[in-house]
Amino acid sequence: MMGGGGGGGGWGGGMNRGGGGPGPGMLANVADVDGAVYDPHITRRALTYVRPYRGGVAFSLLMTFAQAALLTIGPIWTKVAIDNYVSTGDYIGMTVFLGLTLLAYFGSFLANWAQFQVMTVVGQRMLQSMRSDMVRHIQRLPLQYFDKTPAGVVVSRVINDVQTVNELLSNGIVQALSDVLTLTFTVMAMVILAPKLALVTFAVMPLMVIAVWIFTEKAKVAYRRSRITIATLTGEFAESFAGVRVVQAFAREDASFEQFDALNEDNRVANIKANTLSSMLLPIVELCNAAATVAVIAYGGWLMVNGGEVTLGVLVAFLAYITRFFQPIRTLTQFYNQLQAATAAAEKVFELLDEPITIHEAQEPVVIPHVRGEVEFRDVTFSYGREPVLDDVSFHADPGEMIALVGHTGAGKTTIASLLCRFYDPVAGAVLLDGYDLREVSFKTLRSSIGLVLQDNFLFSGSIGDNIRYGRPEASQDQIIAAAKVANAHEFIMRMADGYETPVLERAANLSLGQRQLIAIARAVLADPRVLILDEATSNIDSQTELLVQQALGKLLAGRTSLVIAHRLSTIRAADQVLVLDGGRVIERGTHRTLLAERGHYFSLYQQQFAEMVPA
Repeated sequence: MMGGGGGGGGWGGGMNRGGGGPGPGMLANVADVDGAVYDPHITRRALTYVRPYRGGVAFSLLMTFAQAALLTIGPIWTKVAIDNYVSTGDYIGMTVFLGLTLLAYFGSFLANWAQFQVMTVVGQRMLQSMRSDMVRHIQRLPLQYFDKTPAGVVVSRVINDVQTVNELLSNGIVQALSDVLTLTFTVMAMVILAPKLALVTFAVMPLMVIAVWIFTEKAKVAYRRSRITIATLTGEFAESFAGVRVVQAFAREDASFEQFDALNEDNRVANIKANTLSSMLLPIVELCNAAATVAVIAYGGWLMVNGGEVTLGVLVAFLAYITRFFQPIRTLTQFYNQLQAATAAAEKVFELLDEPITIHEAQEPVVIPHVRGEVEFRDVTFSYGREPVLDDVSFHADPGEMIALVGHTGAGKTTIASLLCRFYDPVAGAVLLDGYDLREVSFKTLRSSIGLVLQDNFLFSGSIGDNIRYGRPEASQDQIIAAAKVANAHEFIMRMADGYETPVLERAANLSLGQRQLIAIARAVLADPRVLILDEATSNIDSQTELLVQQALGKLLAGRTSLVIAHRLSTIRAADQVLVLDGGRVIERGTHRTLLAERGHYFSLYQQQFAEMVPA
């Protein structure tokens, strides 16, 4: 689909029935609520992104096992060095085992480093793969999805939710497994070394489990509130930023700031509460760690002095194991929250990937070598929901003819243009190009044969030249300049500081509406489509620029089949056929003069909208 674009929010925006950005309420659709801790179906789907990298994952798991084992054996060798060699004055043996201890810790470091490096690469590849799948799917979704879904929600799916899922798959699971292995090996070593000291260490566990559970639940509620407030704050800022001209025009700066400040205060309070609760968890775990350490030293020292059941080496090893016992417990409680957030995010990701693609290319599509431009709507009925927008619409355009569509807002004019672009498929009837149903025509033939120039055309980031060549990336500079001259855009482009290399700012703020129109026309000229759709292409521009646009459109329309949606007489009078729509039906058809002579609905529209123009 060449030559057109939406006004500033997305390509084809003029065809989009949805409007405006998401307000704070819409952001509730982002993953701001907790999901199930475990969902087998979601887990299986998420793991499909892991399978292509199972070699790297297997290596990481092996390194995780090695790290946990080496961390566990280090204190044992320290115990051997103290009990067997320090006590007997054997400095050689002591040096050997202390060296082995250092070697075990260094090996653990290397294993952890290798695991981290591999999973970083795997994680980034999974992230790339998941985002590519989502963007590829989004590009193929029907416009109905974008009509009902705010752009901010889609962006959140692709950026935030995918990142959350990826963090779990690439680091969270491996780290959790490492914690479980470390905890398991540590408990086994403690029980084998000194069962009585192990029981003393485990005695503080009930207190810690209860405390962790209480604070985790409270912190979860607080963080949920924090996520909601930041989503609301983001929505408010995005809205006020997008509408800054209106805010300033109505002198509402103070009121806008007060509203933002109130939401900002809510977010501050929510974050402080969440962080306060969360920060209490670490001191509780450390307190339990300290209590266990004191108990082990006291009881172990008593056993060593009175019964000889515990040696100094065992006591030293135990003190090392106590730290390793509590650390994985602390991180595993954080993994629970990470798992919950990732499950909620994965639900949103797969919800988007499960959105049905309703516009499909035929299995054996028709490729039309030379499109003539014959267009026909045959008994077309269409609905966006329950109520029909078009009802039994039929018309025919021979190659090179101009069809004008007129009618009140909501009559179905833009819907006809959308169906011709095959942004949607009709509920009943057929839209034909050169006698072929569009559902049978290849996408390549369709997109290269139909051009679109809208009322408020979208220009992409990049230079003016890049925007003109958008439909033909391979076009040379001479071809771009030739197209701009046909569109009457060359002169104003050359008056700009960098000419065709002038960058297009956000929302094309450095270009007037008329200049955007001329660039869009140049884009359509370069694409050279056989069928052209003009959706109110001369609205909202001054009379001098309109003259340039009209001249450019006259050159562009020559020899092409065109479908023109317009309210201005200047673009309707030359039409070979005028269709008057009302309530989704064609109620009148004919030339401009014959319809005026009939003094019907078109005549009334003319009296209302065109009376100030040159009389027929």
